[in-house]
Amino acid sequence: MNPDPVKLNAEQVLDLARKTFEIEAAAVLGLAKRLGGEFAQAVGLILACRGRVVVMGMGKSGHIGRKIAATLASTGTPAMFVHPAEASHGDLGMITAQDVVLAISNSGESEELTVILPVLSRQGVPMIAITGGAQSALARHARVTLDSSVALEACPLNLAPTASTTAQLAMGDALAVALLDVRGFREEDFARSHPGGALGRKLLTHVSDVMRSGDAVPQVRLDTSFSDLMREMSAKGLGASAVVDGERRVLGIFTDGDLRRLVEKGTDLRSSKAGDVMHANPRTVRADSLAVEAAALMEQHRITSVLVVDEAGALCGALNSNDLMRAKVI
Repeated sequence: MNPDPVKLNAEQVLDLARKTFEIEAAAVLGLAKRLGGEFAQAVGLILACRGRVVVMGMGKSGHIGRKIAATLASTGTPAMFVHPAEASHGDLGMITAQDVVLAISNSGESEELTVILPVLSRQGVPMIAITGGAQSALARHARVTLDSSVALEACPLNLAPTASTTAQLAMGDALAVALLDVRGFREEDFARSHPGGALGRKLLTHVSDVMRSGDAVPQVRLDTSFSDLMREMSAKGLGASAVVDGERRVLGIFTDGDLRRLVEKGTDLRSSKAGDVMHANPRTVRADSLAVEAAALMEQHRITSVLVVDEAGALCGALNSNDLMRAKVI
C-alpha cells in the first residue's frame, strides 16, 4: 500500500528556502571576516609550484574538489582531482614532490584522506588544507590551513553538508580568482581553455578560419562585361564580387544591393563594365583579423559581405554574414 501523499505547505517551503540562502550567505561572509595571511601563503605556495595542484576530498567535499580543480585548470593553474580512496591503492604515484596538494574535508578527519597524509608528508609534498577542523589531523599535516568552518548547516537536522560545502566552494573560487589575477590571466587565455564556448569562438576564430578562398572567391577585372560580372556572382553565391587589378589588388566591389539600386534607377546595364558599376575602395579585413572584428565591421557599416586581403593588400578571400553565423561567431 502506498503511503498517503505529503501535503505541500507552499509558505513553509519558501521560508525554508529563504532560510537556506541566509545560512549559506552567512557562511560565505564568515569566510571573508576570518580571511588572513594564510590565504596569501596558500596563493604563494601554488604560484611557486612547478607541478600541478592536486585536489583531494571525500564524499561531498570530493564533489566540491572536482569543481575547484576544474576552475583552477580553466583559469591558468594546472590542476587535477585525485580520489583519496584510489590514492591509497596506487593513484598516489600520480603525485610528485613538484606538486601541491589541496585537501578538502569539513571535519579534517576523513579516514580515506588521513591515512595518506603521512605518506604525502614523507614525500615532501606541500599541502594546503581547506577544513573546518582547526585541530584536525588534516590541519596538523598541512603547511597552510584555510578555515572553512561554519556555525550551522542549512540542513534543518544540521547534518547534511550544505553551508559547509558552499564555504569550501567559495574558498576554492577565491583561490582561483586570486591566482588568475596575479598571473595576469586574460580573456584570450580563458578562451584557449574554452575553445568550444562562445568566448572561445569569438577570441580564437580568425577570418582565415571561416573565409571563402581560392576559386570560391568571386572576382573580375575592371573591363569585365556586366553580363560576365553577373555570371561570376551567380556561380560563386556570395552575393557580391570583387573587382581587382592584374596583381589582385582590390579596386572595388559590386553587390546584390548595388544591382537592386541600379535597377531601381532605371540604369541601362547592357553596355556597362564592372568598373562602371562597382563601389570603389570597399571595406576590407585582413585574413589574420579576428572573425568577430569582421562581424563588427559588417554591422557598423550595414553590409553583408566583406573582402579579405593579405598583408600586401591583395585579395585572398571573402565572407558574408552567413559564413559567420555558420561558424557561430554571430
